Amino acid sequence: MTQTPFLKTQTLLVGGMDCGSCAKTIEASLQQLNGVTEAAVNFATERVSVSYNPDLLNAAEIQNRITALGYTVEAIAVKTIQVQVGGMDCGSCAKTIEASLQQLSGVNEATVSFATGKLQVSFDSEQVGETTIFERIKALGYTVEQNHQEHHHTSSCSHDHDHEHPTPKTSQNPVATNWKFWFANRRGQSVILAGIGLVLGLLSQYLALPVLITRAFYGIGIVVAGYAIARAGLLELRLRRADMNLLMTISVIGAVILGDWFEGALVVFLFSLGTTLQVFTFGRTRNAIRALMDLTPAIATVKRGSQEVTVPIDSVVLGETLTIRPGQRVALDGVVISGTSAIDQSPITGESIPEDKAPGDIVYAGTLNQSGFLSVKVTHTAKDTTVAKIIHLVEAAQGSRAPTQQWVDKFAEIYTPIVILIAIAIALIPPLAFAQPFNVWVYRALVMLVIACPCALVISTPVSIVSAIGAATRQGILFKGGNALETAGRVSTLAFDKTGTITQGLPIVQKVYHFGQVSANQVLLIAASLSQHSEHPLSKAIASAAQEMELVEPENFNSLAGKGIQANFGNTSYLVGNRRLFADLEIPLSDAAESLLIEIENLGQTPVLVGTNQELLGAIALCDGIRLEATEAIHKLKQIGLKKLVMLTGDRTAVAQQIAQQVGITEYRAELLPEDKLQEIHQLRRFGVVGMVGDGINDTPALAAADIGFAVGGIDITLETADVVLVGSDLRRLAYAVDLSRRTVSVIQQNIVFSLVTKGLFLLLGTFGFVGLAIAVLADTGTSLLVTANGMRLFKAKSKY
Repeated sequence: MTQTPFLKTQTLLVGGMDCGSCAKTIEASLQQLNGVTEAAVNFATERVSVSYNPDLLNAAEIQNRITALGYTVEAIAVKTIQVQVGGMDCGSCAKTIEASLQQLSGVNEATVSFATGKLQVSFDSEQVGETTIFERIKALGYTVEQNHQEHHHTSSCSHDHDHEHPTPKTSQNPVATNWKFWFANRRGQSVILAGIGLVLGLLSQYLALPVLITRAFYGIGIVVAGYAIARAGLLELRLRRADMNLLMTISVIGAVILGDWFEGALVVFLFSLGTTLQVFTFGRTRNAIRALMDLTPAIATVKRGSQEVTVPIDSVVLGETLTIRPGQRVALDGVVISGTSAIDQSPITGESIPEDKAPGDIVYAGTLNQSGFLSVKVTHTAKDTTVAKIIHLVEAAQGSRAPTQQWVDKFAEIYTPIVILIAIAIALIPPLAFAQPFNVWVYRALVMLVIACPCALVISTPVSIVSAIGAATRQGILFKGGNALETAGRVSTLAFDKTGTITQGLPIVQKVYHFGQVSANQVLLIAASLSQHSEHPLSKAIASAAQEMELVEPENFNSLAGKGIQANFGNTSYLVGNRRLFADLEIPLSDAAESLLIEIENLGQTPVLVGTNQELLGAIALCDGIRLEATEAIHKLKQIGLKKLVMLTGDRTAVAQQIAQQVGITEYRAELLPEDKLQEIHQLRRFGVVGMVGDGINDTPALAAADIGFAVGGIDITLETADVVLVGSDLRRLAYAVDLSRRTVSVIQQNIVFSLVTKGLFLLLGTFGFVGLAIAVLADTGTSLLVTANGMRLFKAKSKY
């Protein structure tokens, strides 16, 4: 498989351009450099961004090319940081932060994922600093966790946008998991104080205390809980945006002006309570998913010289030896060099049963050593471990916008302005055109403003996507994004590569045949003794089948390329090989032997002949063994309604037919070249959405051509080749992946329909005065909480099959 090149991106300030054609000239010239994959020049900002392969080109050569064209070049100190933002209670909060940060001079790009709570900002550190960025976020009413990852790059040290980032330990919200949240958090405190003010206002009203005292209590509740809302709303107004904070601020002020202080206080309390509950509830989902990834220990025990030292994992280099004791988690990916143990790999592969490890076996960072002592040679540094790649993939997937989310966002952009216009019409037309009471219709307009916020609708998709991806990750399934998650459930045809997917990709001995006076055990012993020092896959399989036997050391060993092996035991020369070897040496085969070999080949197996220089002693039938779970996996897929299952293979028709029958696949295409598999995928598209299942080694074109690609195998290979990765290589998880996708889409649809119906109903009721401000707020926040809870159910989704 062709690996994706390691790319770097360099941003430069170019002087001397006097027209747009200059920009085109620079672009064209840079793109001619060997190693440049993309060059983009912005004439207005005088900036050029170049993506290049550092193995073929360096930063100085890029600058020299621009200078040679007659322009000046200056390196830009670009910096990228990633921080956790707290306090977002709906998707519009993310858009507000993005819009506000992008107004700062020097900020190149700002992206916020409401689903994960992560903000990534790329900026020119000479124009704007981190403090300014953080202060802008805090001014909007949100919090910032400054334990972030950052990257500096100038012309001499360009930033790589393709490498994997190790995720630091996520600091869990210390108050987001118990009742102390309401007292230790400013948001919670404001809700409590607003509630107290509301209760005292009601009590004073009941006791018929002076109106000023009653209004003072209500006013305290409004100011305490409403200050943050009003501040955020005014900032929104400066950004020329209308989010829930601005609409709620207008509604509360309107209620107070109309003299309804109780309604204003109640609206503020209910809104603050609802948004706080949303933050708390969604935060629990985020923390639960982060906990799945908080696996790798921060330190490792390393053998250095004659001593064992404990060091941070970032300081461990490739090739060093780790000592892992019982009960410890593996710190870095590596290969066992001594010791045996059982390793719990469930956080990585989803397998609940611990896997036995011995010298030569791979272990993953974050997995738990349960019994023995292990010495492990490090094969991946901290930033390149499997769990680091999983974290990177899951965070990217959770932050991606699914097709449904894109539709919802577009709808919300239209919905809110339309409802605001309706509210203005309700406030003005009846009083001015029909002499209706002004205060009545203004109040109804205020109700409409509350209903105008599409929070429940906007939150309906991301909470479901985040929860589903979290559930899949626990099962060893990695979706590359919301698009893959939605598409998997629409698959109507599933194509399988044979080798390494349905089969193990390794030959195993099926049966040993013997002729004449020797027994089957003797045939196997001879073959294994000759094969024990060979690296050929068939030889390894034969030697493995005889591992309980006491093998004999052969003499005069000779490997015959393309034919087999020849060696002596005493004065007798023995042969292990194919038909060609025996034919070249003119060793006769009886009719019975010929018939047997044809029968073996018709079964889709490979015969290995065993004999002497004079006669054939026996034959060993080998084949690529079928995965133990393959038949059950196919059955599960049929259970969930996938009827059209097709196997694609380059193997012979007889082999394909045999394996397809064994696992329960009725359709197969044999003797296919890689380009033929590609054509088959295009042909299968006639029957609907096509999924391709492969190991990502020799089926990359087919995986890419399918509507969705499922990769089975090691994460190093499959991350770049498919939309869904089964980390543990268990085919049975395919059914869970497809079923989870269907359930996720169903939950998203439920949330969207419920949100739209609720909004439509309250728009109607509000227009005719059947709903007050408090009920409208309660309906809005209640709907948001319900769709959040419904989406969170997916986090605990278990397989039905």
